[in-house]
Amino acid sequence: QVHLVESGGGLVQPGGSLRLSCAASERTFSTLAMGWFRQAPGKEREFVVAISSSGGTVDYANAVKGRFTISRDNTKNTVYLQMNSLKPEDTAVYYCAARPFWATRTVSTYNYWGQGTQVTVSS
Repeated sequence: QVHLVESGGGLVQPGGSLRLSCAASERTFSTLAMGWFRQAPGKEREFVVAISSSGGTVDYANAVKGRFTISRDNTKNTVYLQMNSLKPEDTAVYYCAARPFWATRTVSTYNYWGQGTQVTVSS
């Protein structure tokens, strides 16, 4: 069982930045692909970005490309999401998720989920 804990959410003005973190309990973190998803009120959970287990492959949703950056530190069992130039439409609960090895965009393919962290972009 992999336990994921997100942190770093909050309230930020449009154009601002936040960095989310997701810490994993799994000692074999380096074998897990990690993804970030988000869910706004009344909407389905959607893909944001994913990174392969090695960190060598990254896939961004078009809506965040050029503004968000995912990274991972396998020595700290942690994945990060740097979010810049935030927009009101980025407001959502952000979830990190894990699955073995290969990153995908599909919610149902991820085996483990964190509890989520709220990101609100508003003036």
